[in-house]
Amino acid sequence: MPALVNFWSIVLTLDTEEMTMGRLAGKVALITGGAGGCGLAASELFAREGAKVAILDLPTSDGANVAERIEQAGGSACFIATDVSDATQVQRGVQEAERRFGAVTVLMNHAGTIEVGPFLDTCEDDWDRLMAVNVKSMFLVTRAVLPGMIAAGGGSVICTSSISGVVGTPMEVLYCTTKGACHMFSRAIAVEFRQQNIRSNAICPGFIGTAHGRRELELLREHGTVISDDMLQNMQGRLCDPIEVARTALFLASDDASFVNGAHLFVDNGYTAA
Repeated sequence: MPALVNFWSIVLTLDTEEMTMGRLAGKVALITGGAGGCGLAASELFAREGAKVAILDLPTSDGANVAERIEQAGGSACFIATDVSDATQVQRGVQEAERRFGAVTVLMNHAGTIEVGPFLDTCEDDWDRLMAVNVKSMFLVTRAVLPGMIAAGGGSVICTSSISGVVGTPMEVLYCTTKGACHMFSRAIAVEFRQQNIRSNAICPGFIGTAHGRRELELLREHGTVISDDMLQNMQGRLCDPIEVARTALFLASDDASFVNGAHLFVDNGYTAA
């Protein structure tokens, strides 16, 4: 009997250790736009799940404080001030992340912004700015990360898209275009790098209850797009919470999603299904 008891004690101890290690134990995650909104939620959640987290965000962001809070809570994180639409800064930022933590095995391309207004009132500068932040940044960061990820044996690329990648919204032609590009970028990466054990997927949130998301609703209403509280209730029930996007990203980043590749995962409570 003592031998049997000792055996099960060992098994239970191993199971407990495995559970406490976290779903991202041993992984290095780089999150662009990781200092605010859904990016912040992902930075904190990934760290709690055992990842070493490199946050790339603007110098004016709260990234330094976010990384410090994660460290104080027992996690591993660093903030690298980076304009992810600038190739030189991206290369330097990724190299710094790799120097601190090793090869990136989880990349979350989350950085993005919005442009709301009548299409005929937009200008070339508006187009260039939005394409640089929402699309060019994905290209620059992914290109910089992939060599190390491949050398490490593979990993997961997660691109934050939107329901606007498949559903047109008045006053958001430029924004919808960038999110459509995000869809195809994630799919094409999935196909080209599948044999190198790289998975690439897109998350497509509905309207989100972040400062960014609420500002989007305000701007749409200012420009005459009717999105009342009742309409939101009918379209998706309520505003999406940032942690719900982060948990979706966690699934895609983890080995639980080992055969999920080239997918668009909608976090919209049926908005796009209606």
